[in-house]
Amino acid sequence: MRKFEKISFERWQKDINSSREEYNRFELPKRQTKYSAGYDFRMPIDCTIQPGERKNLPTGVKIQMNSDEMLLLVVRGSTGVKHNVRLTNQVGVFESDFYNNETNEGHAMVSLQNEGTEPFVIKKGDRLVQGIFTKFLTVDNEETITNIRKGSNGSTNMEE
Repeated sequence: MRKFEKISFERWQKDINSSREEYNRFELPKRQTKYSAGYDFRMPIDCTIQPGERKNLPTGVKIQMNSDEMLLLVVRGSTGVKHNVRLTNQVGVFESDFYNNETNEGHAMVSLQNEGTEPFVIKKGDRLVQGIFTKFLTVDNEETITNIRKGSNGSTNMEE
C-alpha cells in the first residue's frame, strides 16, 4: 500500500492552526502531469524565509508505503532555480516505519533555507517540494535487524 494521508486534526492544531475549515480543504500531494515522477506537496501555511534563514515547515501530510520503499523529498526545480531555496538536508528520506510508529504520527516536515538575497515568501497552497517513491535494496549478507523506529527525525540515532 502506498498513499498520502492528512495528519490528524489534533496534530494539525499543534503544528499548523486550529481551523477545521482549512484542514478539510487541504489537498494531499499529487502529480501534475501523466509522466510526472514527483508528487507536489502544497504548503499549508503562509510564511517568509529571510536571506540566510532556515525554517522547519509543516506539510500536513503523512506517508504510508510498503516496507521496501522510501519517499525522497526534493525541492521542485522552480523553487531552487528561481529563488535559490533548498532543503537543508538536500534530500529528505522517509522510510515506511516513519508512518504511525510508537511515538510519532508521521507528520512529514521540511526544513528550507533561503540562500538568495531576497525574502522568500510562501503562500498557502504553494508547491515547493515534491516526493518521489522508490524501492530500495539491501545487502544479501546483512545481519537480521530487529530495531523498530519509535519516533520522528533522528530517532534511529537514539539508543535503546
